[in-house]
Amino acid sequence: MPKVLILSRDAEEYYQRIEAAHLPALEKLAAAKNIDEALALGNDFDIIFGEPKRMRGILAMLPNLRWAQSTWAGVELLLDPALRRDYALTKASGIYGILMSEYVFGYMLFHERRMLERLQAQKEKRWDESITGSLRGKTIGLLGVGSVGAHLARTAKHFGMTVRGYTRASEACSEVDEYFHGEALFDFAAGLDYLIGVLPTTDSTRHIVDAALLERLPAQAVFINVGRGATVDDSALINALGNQKLALAVLDVFKQVPLPTDHPFWQTPNLLMTFHTSGPSLPGDLSLVFIENYNRYINGQPLLHQVDFERGY
Repeated sequence: MPKVLILSRDAEEYYQRIEAAHLPALEKLAAAKNIDEALALGNDFDIIFGEPKRMRGILAMLPNLRWAQSTWAGVELLLDPALRRDYALTKASGIYGILMSEYVFGYMLFHERRMLERLQAQKEKRWDESITGSLRGKTIGLLGVGSVGAHLARTAKHFGMTVRGYTRASEACSEVDEYFHGEALFDFAAGLDYLIGVLPTTDSTRHIVDAALLERLPAQAVFINVGRGATVDDSALINALGNQKLALAVLDVFKQVPLPTDHPFWQTPNLLMTFHTSGPSLPGDLSLVFIENYNRYINGQPLLHQVDFERGY
């Protein structure tokens, strides 16, 4: 029967939620906040649930491991070829669409409605009746149309936007008006009002947002990245903003976390940073992801959101 180890900074809350679910056939449930605490509980666990940065250090110490459920959508820390791959790895997915739609469209409306300028006018006691923009009729480009991208597409349609999607091959989201693949990246970018990064980090997506892509965007375009920091060429983005070839960039993800204090982003004009807060990992949501997959695991059904080690997502 399954033995489950919870390895997380929120271990106690996860433990309470999972215990309250009365999972069938569960022999052992234990919780730890770090590797030392985990090893003190034994090494006979066949299931582990937690953050990749904690799980990475204990993989080699769990000989019976069969399945690992990440509390993060990004699992790059577990994809190192030097690490074991003889287990099923599933990521957190299907729960971030609403949260990231709130974030992305919040900043899009912030830009269109000129909220920063209105606030400045208020501080200066200056009446400002200048006309604001609207999302209606604008074109949004989704760089990646997975579960989050699909939710963004649906929200865009609510605002009357035209939706483009750039994917490796899939065209599953019906709310996308036009799909682009492979070498059509520049065609995808031409004429966009908003470019939204929702891609994982893979060999093919690293620095996909580079100088060549940014040059294809109109000067009034806005770039928002909620995917992965490694998909962006930082220098190219800094140059585009500094030379006013891009109206605004909003970054929630970065190559280095926390961002070093000497990084040029801190001083880059027309750049907003939000420090990886667009899609918080909430224990209530993530516990449900684990519970659903656990029931699939014990019933021999395919696990949801399983990662392909070779593809990297």
